[in-house]
Amino acid sequence: MMEEASRQSNAPRNTPLPQEWMTRRTNSFNLARVFVPRSPLWLFAIVTLTPVPLIAAAVFWGGLWGALALGYLILFTAALDTIVTLVTPATEGDEFPAARGLTTALGIVHFAVLGSTIYGLTSSMLAPAEQIAAFAAAALWLGQVSNANAHELIHRPKRWMHRLGMWVYISVLFGHHTSAHPLVHHVHVGTSQDPSTAQLGESFYRFVPRAWLGSFVRGWEEESRRSRRIGRAGLGHPYVLYISGGIMVMAASVVIGGVPGLAIYLGLCLVTQLQLMLSDYVQHYGLSRYVHGDKLEPIGPRHSWNAPHFASSALTLNATRHSDHHTQPNKPYAALELPNAEEGPMLPYALPVMAVMALNPWKWRRTMDPRARFWA
Repeated sequence: MMEEASRQSNAPRNTPLPQEWMTRRTNSFNLARVFVPRSPLWLFAIVTLTPVPLIAAAVFWGGLWGALALGYLILFTAALDTIVTLVTPATEGDEFPAARGLTTALGIVHFAVLGSTIYGLTSSMLAPAEQIAAFAAAALWLGQVSNANAHELIHRPKRWMHRLGMWVYISVLFGHHTSAHPLVHHVHVGTSQDPSTAQLGESFYRFVPRAWLGSFVRGWEEESRRSRRIGRAGLGHPYVLYISGGIMVMAASVVIGGVPGLAIYLGLCLVTQLQLMLSDYVQHYGLSRYVHGDKLEPIGPRHSWNAPHFASSALTLNATRHSDHHTQPNKPYAALELPNAEEGPMLPYALPVMAVMALNPWKWRRTMDPRARFWA
């Protein structure tokens, strides 16, 4: 893949972006300057926390609450992304106490949602359809909101925030992501050395086992090197905590809900992990870094897919502004910016829509391969 990218880099790209790839981005940017306030932190709080009481009501009371929770996370968000052509601006400044407060609150709420879903679905007398709706709503929130928040937390320099994000990932049996994401993905993104970069033409179903196992192994290798370098060995290896912590959470799910509780917990972990890997698949599909002689191209805006959509960006704490995150990994989510359409690739639809599209390889390749080749 790197050799192909190197060959492509020898021919300068003079072809302008197709107009239909730019329309949404340009219109959104212009409207945003006029109508959106400078500090959107309240928006992140409202959008990310609103589903929580709906999920709690669905888990314990059933009825229409499950439909409302799912409707908010799927239909309402998609409708806002389609109707509202605004892009929230980046919050200026380096320190965001309110932003840190929200990420901390979401990290704590994660455990409440996880535990209450297991307890509620194993103790309340809900109809099968009500249980499915409540489970799906909780899983979507864990995969879209809590995953994005944990990603934000593990990038924060404060140790306690990093630890909180780590435990969020441990609680969904994905603790190794705490190591593999910064040590492997951020270093090797856009190359064959990064298991979380989907290659051009690779389906999501081929990507999942390669990315999961590859990130686990590569993260282990990098942490082992670091442990030897700093003299930390044996039980001090982070993977010991990732694995033992996951076992403890599984045991807790049995205490809360017995064997059915464990089954529900494992189901929530599976759906959450699949959403995380869908996000990785979509946000780097087919984009590669080329080689200058014996040096790898620096990470830049064109190595990540972005999306300007209003509601899904707020729901995922600006994870859709992925180019800026990769060029400045420690930049707080509220400060992330979108690249110009000519500098960084834009997804044709909102990130959740593209994640669903990725489940249909034929539709996905028809939509994304021409765009990926353009930026390759």
